[in-house]
Amino acid sequence: MVSSSRLLLGALLVAAVAGGIAGTNYGQARYDRVFSFGDSLTDTGNSAILPATAGGPFTNPPYGETYFKRPNGRASDGRLVIDFIVESLRLPQPEPYLAGSTADDFRHGVNFAVGGATALDMDFLQSKGITSFVPVFLSNQTTWFNGVLQLLASARNKQRSLMASSLFHFGEIGFNDYSFALLNVLSNDTVSLAESLVPHVVGAIRSALLDVIAAGARTMVVAGMIPMGCEPELLALLPGVAADYYDRASGCITPFNQVAQLHNRELNRMLCQLRRAHPRTSIHYGDLYHPVTAIVSSPTKYGFGGMPLAACCGGGGGPYNFNFTFFCGTPLSSACADPSGSVSWDGIHYTEAANRFVAHAMLRGL
Repeated sequence: MVSSSRLLLGALLVAAVAGGIAGTNYGQARYDRVFSFGDSLTDTGNSAILPATAGGPFTNPPYGETYFKRPNGRASDGRLVIDFIVESLRLPQPEPYLAGSTADDFRHGVNFAVGGATALDMDFLQSKGITSFVPVFLSNQTTWFNGVLQLLASARNKQRSLMASSLFHFGEIGFNDYSFALLNVLSNDTVSLAESLVPHVVGAIRSALLDVIAAGARTMVVAGMIPMGCEPELLALLPGVAADYYDRASGCITPFNQVAQLHNRELNRMLCQLRRAHPRTSIHYGDLYHPVTAIVSSPTKYGFGGMPLAACCGGGGGPYNFNFTFFCGTPLSSACADPSGSVSWDGIHYTEAANRFVAHAMLRGL
């Protein structure tokens, strides 16, 4: 499963474009647009508009400094994985859903992802003693999609053609559900609490996939979970003393990465079931876990600096350079001189350099 997942988009893009990877000449893609879903790892502007999150750190410098030269709603110094995938297909960037309102706004694709979004709804999480902070979850995003589809396709034949010519990208979703559980001060066993969410999170993803399949989706990419134990935020806030708490090779938190691995196993199992049930739909798994652990474990091998677990932008010093008082984009924070040498941008999200590496690993295998 791992070897095939690392080549997930290689086969997809061979079918979609003529030519190689970045830096070569592409042929004409067979997709006309991308519809994208997820959280802040995929959000290209919705959190900057959503009233609950508007005016947050992502809207302040130095976010966006590397590529866009200004804050643009992305949780990075530059482009995200979805940006590189869309560029590789030579398609226009999808419009953030909250930035548009008409069919013309959305005809080149839509990004429904919202920073802070969860896979599970707030009431369910609250029933588990978990508090989420952004009132958007995955089923909201598919509801938004169905509304956009009604705008774009007034006739059944037009809907069939539109769906067949669209690529559906489900970015990572569930990290917020799990991290809120791991940070739950009222739980005596936060890892078990996070693990108990896995079937529910995967079930929510399955429901979303079935929703777009029912609407006629023919090709989709479903990203797995990142290595949560390598996040500077969690490393700084949840230190451990047990002998097996940290992985010796990477310095990441072993039990947190085991939650991510469990998620990815269950997600892959569910995707296999969907492929059997819907053989006319191409369903590809997007491996985020292995590319990130590779650059964290051997940063210099892949052109990164020697502190892959430290946030580039933020403050507080120490091995992780993470403290909410100095969170990136706030007045007391500062950024490293060269983000391209860092894996983590702000302790939670990745730099453009890391996103480029992950996207290219997805496109051609690591």
